[in-house]
Amino acid sequence: MNANTTNEPVIAVNNVCRRYGSKLALADVSFTVRRGGVLGLVGANGAGKTTLIKHVLGLLRARTGTVQVFGLDPVPHSVEVLGRLGYLSEDRDLPPWMSVTELVRYSQAFYPGWDATYAEKLRQRFQLLPDARIRTLSNGELAKAGLLVALAHRPELLVLDEPSSGLDPIVRREILEAVVRSVADEGRTVLFSSHLLDEIARVSDYVAMMAYGRLVLQAPLHEVLETHRRVVVRLAHATRDLRQLPGALTVSGGPNEWTVICNGNRQAFLDQLHGLNGQVLEENGATFEEIFHARVTLPATEDQ
Repeated sequence: MNANTTNEPVIAVNNVCRRYGSKLALADVSFTVRRGGVLGLVGANGAGKTTLIKHVLGLLRARTGTVQVFGLDPVPHSVEVLGRLGYLSEDRDLPPWMSVTELVRYSQAFYPGWDATYAEKLRQRFQLLPDARIRTLSNGELAKAGLLVALAHRPELLVLDEPSSGLDPIVRREILEAVVRSVADEGRTVLFSSHLLDEIARVSDYVAMMAYGRLVLQAPLHEVLETHRRVVVRLAHATRDLRQLPGALTVSGGPNEWTVICNGNRQAFLDQLHGLNGQVLEENGATFEEIFHARVTLPATEDQ
């Protein structure tokens, strides 16, 4: 049965671990990408994002756990899987001796579903000269050429691994908003990995946060923003008890005014705060950046 007619996940990663020597690159990661929309995979450099993506692409075999893409293991079924996805990484490793036209013709041979009309439309949209050699292209033009190749066969899944690294804001916006958004709106799926929080927040429908090889949060973006709060409180005396408040993720500040990033039951938080003779000075929705740092950073130790 065609995957388009089923409810199976586009990507299903279950309990995958990976070590490089003594370094734990993936720690029991379970990860699901449903069909349609943009899932932003965010984490600092070295968090495990690229290692996870290499498992999805079938470049690494799961030593523990399982990986399925379109319901298939991407290692033994690489032809079937890779033929249905497009991929662009920050490396943008394209044959430097080819012209843009030669790159398009060369890539077309690998994809029976290649749409030559769409490829030409993308070339014009990206303002890539057909006779320009790959080695003469700027970083932004290389990214556009790589994206053209990734998109022209209209893949069901588009995987972007730090695609805008080193690019100027104009090119980043073109890639992230115009192209990524249009692919998702056509019913296909985008897995977009970045360490740039503003990019993830701008284009994602769902987000997944990674830290030290672990997946610490996966949820719709609107739900993440709606369920986290930034609360500034005042206490008569410095205390460690703020960390014990329901839903408190991180606490900073002092000696008498503290900022708490929290989620969970708001009333339970307030009740226990009042029990400490605390007072709320300000309460707002937490920013995506504040939520990310609260989720991936170990709580700082108070000196007070």
